[in-house]
Amino acid sequence: MKKIIVFCIGITLLMSCNSEMKKIEKNSMKLNYPETKKGETVDNYHGKDVKDEYRWLETDTADDVKKWVGEQNKVTQSYLSQIPYRDKIKERYAELFNYVKLSSPFKVGEYYFFSKNDGLQNQAVIYYQKGLNGEPSVFIDPNQLSKEGTASIGLIGFSKDDKYVAYSRQDAGSDWQEIHVMEIATKKKMPDVLKWVKFSGANWSNGGFYYSRYPKPDGRSGLSAANEYHTVYYHKLGTEQSEDKVVYSDPKNPKLYHFTGITEDKKFLVLYVSTGTDGFETHYKDLTKPNSNFVKLFSGFKNKSNIIDHKDGKFLVITDIDAPKYKLISVDINNPTKKNWVDVIPQNEFLLQSVSTGGGKLWANYLKDVTTRIYRYDYNGSNKSEIKLPGLGSAGGFGGRKGDDHFFYSFSSFTIPNSIYKFDINTGQSSDFFESELKFDPNDYEEKQIFYTSKDGSKIPMFIVHKKGLKLDGNNPTYLYAYGGFNVSLTPYFSASRMVLLENGGVFALPSLRGGGEYGEDWHQAGMLHKKQNVFDDFIAAAEYLIDNKYTSKEKLAVAGGSNGGLLVGAVMTQRPDLYAAAFPAVGVMDMLRYHKFTVGWGWVPEYGSSEDEEHFDNLLSYSPLHNLVPGTSYPATMITTADHDDRVVPAHSFKFGARLQECHEGENPVILRIDVDAGHGAGKPTSKIIDEEADRWSFFFYNTDSPVKYIEG
Repeated sequence: MKKIIVFCIGITLLMSCNSEMKKIEKNSMKLNYPETKKGETVDNYHGKDVKDEYRWLETDTADDVKKWVGEQNKVTQSYLSQIPYRDKIKERYAELFNYVKLSSPFKVGEYYFFSKNDGLQNQAVIYYQKGLNGEPSVFIDPNQLSKEGTASIGLIGFSKDDKYVAYSRQDAGSDWQEIHVMEIATKKKMPDVLKWVKFSGANWSNGGFYYSRYPKPDGRSGLSAANEYHTVYYHKLGTEQSEDKVVYSDPKNPKLYHFTGITEDKKFLVLYVSTGTDGFETHYKDLTKPNSNFVKLFSGFKNKSNIIDHKDGKFLVITDIDAPKYKLISVDINNPTKKNWVDVIPQNEFLLQSVSTGGGKLWANYLKDVTTRIYRYDYNGSNKSEIKLPGLGSAGGFGGRKGDDHFFYSFSSFTIPNSIYKFDINTGQSSDFFESELKFDPNDYEEKQIFYTSKDGSKIPMFIVHKKGLKLDGNNPTYLYAYGGFNVSLTPYFSASRMVLLENGGVFALPSLRGGGEYGEDWHQAGMLHKKQNVFDDFIAAAEYLIDNKYTSKEKLAVAGGSNGGLLVGAVMTQRPDLYAAAFPAVGVMDMLRYHKFTVGWGWVPEYGSSEDEEHFDNLLSYSPLHNLVPGTSYPATMITTADHDDRVVPAHSFKFGARLQECHEGENPVILRIDVDAGHGAGKPTSKIIDEEADRWSFFFYNTDSPVKYIEG
């Protein structure tokens, strides 16, 4: 099954090597926090009363909340403006970020599509060209859709005849999408506009496409109201959305996701039904038979079974059933019982991340100690051969359509920016296609992977990146970043933003915490539900390793993470506030007792558990960042970041946590909230906003670790 890739370009920054070092002494800047009123709300959970004095901050549309946000931002900007090198970091960032960034091209009919950012464009522009040697022309320029550069575009589905493309538009970082349609050859925009869409592709069949959406919100709850009744529709091209037909719904179970896919031969519509972010059921509908019903192929929500392709009456399925590191099986549609399954690519010692198709071959993407390995197979699992990659790092994009004889893939590592390679399927050889031009020498830096011991004796891998010849004297500013959840694997990736740290003698550390997917489902399950504390213990142990081995010290160490990683930072800074100089919880899940009541938060219950369930309440309360702040405690210097249009992890989490932290904190370390306007959870954020945010982040980091910073000469 061909997957349509939504275009995105990572936003990055770096600083000059040709600058002199100047030590900035840390000064005490007194902060006068806004007065935050306290309510008297008390909830009773299974016989236990829990105060929620900042409940009023959940109503993000209320005038008093908007006023509070403005006052917090005023304090934050006043503080940041006093950091003497803040403007210099921002200037240097903008100067050196100004280089061409390209995505991997992919073929649709006679055209190749790719995205390109010339340098400082807010959004990458989508281009297309006829044939490999054709002249590129603009297909869609998102920068023309919004004055502020806050509209983002994703290509989400091409018609079977390659005549039309459906694309999504998202504004101000919201998860809400509009689906539009364009005729490819003429770039004529069709009149079709579909609203109230979230988490959906466009799977074309018979002059229209299948998509998933929610009912129209009532408009009274801003962006925070719970989203329910995710429903699959079929839209016929050229008709009004009101005429769309319901293909699948489950009104008795409103808190379910319904995602669709379609096999490359367009014979089967695949439906995935999920209670949240973990396991899912798999159904299929035979599109060759009019009015056919969905057939359930895999039942229950404990496992993950994804249909990759259909051939000769059999589905190729990647599954974790009896295979926590995943395997590829063949399932006969007419005899689908487990005893008839055939292993095509059996489980082995490494994680099988994904399997894609292209050129009549299978392309298996493995993780070996958190770095990519790619293998090619025939459809029956024979003739295995490893594809030589440019180095140890992360690769993606292998695959295409059955008739292709080549495709393009990307590769990056901590010190090598995203590079594009053309791959010849017949010869198995890669050739250079595009290499980013940056003003630093990757050979000046080194990256390594070590294994350290967590609290319970588990061995945890961690990448460490720094300048060659770094002196291990405990005096290096260090940025410890992680995620640890939802089966997500953090593999080596390039960030020019990180160069600000590395060029100033800093250390970047990325541990592969349990709860992630780096070693399969067993690794994931060891950090979810009642085992969530393992994730925090792993992160704390990583900090202790870096200190014990003289990479850094408590006075030079910062911890950072976003979303579930924001929860991670919030938890460890409440459990070990003495261990870090600075903390950066970004768009974090901070109220573990009420997270499931907002937007799609109910979908995280399989990962965290719910406070409404007595079995999970005590566990959630034990680590919920909001509920574990202790008055009179000295917490690290903290910059909490969120955005007013974040409808994934609503800003109320950060609002309530920030208000409570300011109340409880004792000492001179700053506690500030940086609340972005017309921005969301992170996707689609324009370059201009990320330049501002990253400059603020590094300024705050260097200042509060009392670290020297390079100034720009002249």
